[in-house]
Amino acid sequence: MPRAVKGVLIECDPSVKAIILKYDEERHDYIVEDLDDERHLVIKESQLPYLKARLSRVCGVHPRKRV
Repeated sequence: MPRAVKGVLIECDPSVKAIILKYDEERHDYIVEDLDDERHLVIKESQLPYLKARLSRVCGVHPRKRV
């Protein structure tokens, strides 16, 4: 039986994409699909807040808040 996973399409810089790919190699927690270009990934919706927090700690950038 096929399983569906909710995902979120994200666009990021190639350097950030490389970091996310490296994180995903560790435990395969984040990426649903690598879209084979320099900027786009489909990320598991449930993991997006954790990924944002981890990237903000490493990059020293705080994610933008939506108004």
